[in-house]
Amino acid sequence: MLRPDNGQRNELANALRALAMDAVQQANSGHPGAPMGMAEMAVALWTRHLRHNPADPQWWDRDRFVLSNGHASMLLYALLHLTGYDLPIEQLQRFRQRGSLTPGHPEVDHTPGVETTTGPLGQGLTNAVGMALAEKLLADEFNRPGHTVVDHRTWVFLGDGCLMEGISQEAISLAGVWKLAKLTALYDDNGISIDGAVPSWFADDTAGRFAACGWNVVGPVDGHDVAALDEALREARASSDRPTLVICRTTIGKGSPARAGTAKSHGEPLGKEEIAATRAALGWPAAPFEVPADIAAAWNARAAGADAQGAWRAGWEAYRSAFPAEAAELERRMSGQLPRDFEGDLQGWIAEAQLKADTVASRKASQKSIARLAPALPELLGGSADLTGSNLTDWPGCGAVRGGESGGRHINYGVREFGMAAIMNGIALHGGFIPFGGTFMTFSDYSRNAIRMAALMNRRVIHVLTHDSIGLGEDGPTHQPVEHAASLRLIPNLDVWRPCDEAETLVAWGSAVTQPRRPSALLLSRQNLPAQTRTPEQTAAIWRGGYVLSDRPQPRAAILATGSEVGLAMAAQALLDARGLPVRVVSMPSTSVFDRQERAWRDAVLPRDLPSVAVEAGVSKLWASYGCTAVLGIDRYGESAPGPELMKAFGFTPEHLAELVAGEVGSEPQIERSSN
Repeated sequence: MLRPDNGQRNELANALRALAMDAVQQANSGHPGAPMGMAEMAVALWTRHLRHNPADPQWWDRDRFVLSNGHASMLLYALLHLTGYDLPIEQLQRFRQRGSLTPGHPEVDHTPGVETTTGPLGQGLTNAVGMALAEKLLADEFNRPGHTVVDHRTWVFLGDGCLMEGISQEAISLAGVWKLAKLTALYDDNGISIDGAVPSWFADDTAGRFAACGWNVVGPVDGHDVAALDEALREARASSDRPTLVICRTTIGKGSPARAGTAKSHGEPLGKEEIAATRAALGWPAAPFEVPADIAAAWNARAAGADAQGAWRAGWEAYRSAFPAEAAELERRMSGQLPRDFEGDLQGWIAEAQLKADTVASRKASQKSIARLAPALPELLGGSADLTGSNLTDWPGCGAVRGGESGGRHINYGVREFGMAAIMNGIALHGGFIPFGGTFMTFSDYSRNAIRMAALMNRRVIHVLTHDSIGLGEDGPTHQPVEHAASLRLIPNLDVWRPCDEAETLVAWGSAVTQPRRPSALLLSRQNLPAQTRTPEQTAAIWRGGYVLSDRPQPRAAILATGSEVGLAMAAQALLDARGLPVRVVSMPSTSVFDRQERAWRDAVLPRDLPSVAVEAGVSKLWASYGCTAVLGIDRYGESAPGPELMKAFGFTPEHLAELVAGEVGSEPQIERSSN
């Protein structure tokens, strides 16, 4: 780590201020105020405490730094550039321009050194909780006496907006009960948000709030005094059983004569005249995007980073020699690779599930799938938002994750759907685990933005969403998802599965764990579903997302079904057989996967000249895009009653579906016909 002398500290901070205001001005867009206000915070952390190697951003025992208030992205870009990451000054000059490495908000896997995509406030803090939890669990599992190979810290900068978001309370509460002592949050307490001074809408006792959640609270400290900040961070590092919040009192836009301390510096360029005045006030003579050589050299962390990683590497080699099996397993997991024999084992389990499948709810089929997968995938880390017994996300011998204790692979998140989803994103970003978590499907609305962020960041996160239709019954319309399947299918890069039986459920799980760059949502039933008979070829076709489950010679129509309605489609097919009307049944457990298949496959499953009727206990409009001439769906909210009674009342019966199909054969195409 760097050790700037007292005379350099202000100049190091001013370099960050100058680069931030210059880049925002050149882009004519961005947020200069927060980077300018947090500059000394960055100096204290990045030159005295952050353990990283700019030459190897993927060194997996590096400290993680999260900028939760992602609108302050130019602070992070300036830090990455100055400390020696592969981010040349030309990229800062192209801030917020298409194709640059410096987008408006930080994006993981896009800019070297960025650990997570931030911007939606509060989620970066919550990602950081997930990262810190992953570090703790890996350390518990792999470290041995005298061999501490997993030993890094998670640091997060956050602002008033992050703490206003409700997800922040979910995150800090869990971090406290988990006793994540290697997590430190630095709060940029500048009292300003876009609308102005915050006391009229944010008067929380922040220190008391964090302390009540089991955090160590340091400060307030002067956020522009590097020595005071350094001491506060040393105190944070000394905490052995609690995460730490450091409250840093700062001035937004620090250094700007006219705009410091005002909302005007938050989200717009300072302007050329004010930038000139700021340069004069700071005594910063360098031209735009120029940093004096001595200041640039003082910031450069490549040598210190190489030393830190080299020291760790020596310890790693000793660990590898003493514990070769553990070292190989840890390397495998941090690389994101699955065990060598896993996919072969998976195919065997699917064949077994097809052979021995019984009538069970798909949530129960999911639990049976987890019980098969978990022993073979020690990286599988489950949990539920206070619905373990309903989501069925536990398995024999999983153990519970508890603060102050080692072991456990199942997390009780409490009633915190949004926090759970964003923490799982942090776990996946950290590496070493494949996280999954369960809730009722209707509550995916709470966690939707974190689901979207997983898709945006290409992270393998699995959402187990049970009680997937009006078939759940008596809990009524508040708990009966109607629009949710269609809504989730709209999220790019999210694989949505709605399986009809045990074999399809296991394939859905298999797809979810073998997709390294894609999250998945598994939509599962409360009610029992009949097992379907398949040939080996049909079982293999499940992986394509949509396939012909049951066919007849020269079919005159197709019934397209998902999930619990596949059994209904099969029953309707039998009724139509008796009437001399041959139809095909297509099971489509995943439209997301089906849509990625080659056109020849899609046209073979759903020929364009074959009338088709879709059936799904959800909103109907999606199915017109698959050429369906009618839909048996539900375009209103449900009611409170036993599930079978509701399904009948809303027309989800074999007789009603058979009549709908018969009416479509030879009729003029309709946009849709749904139950209302």
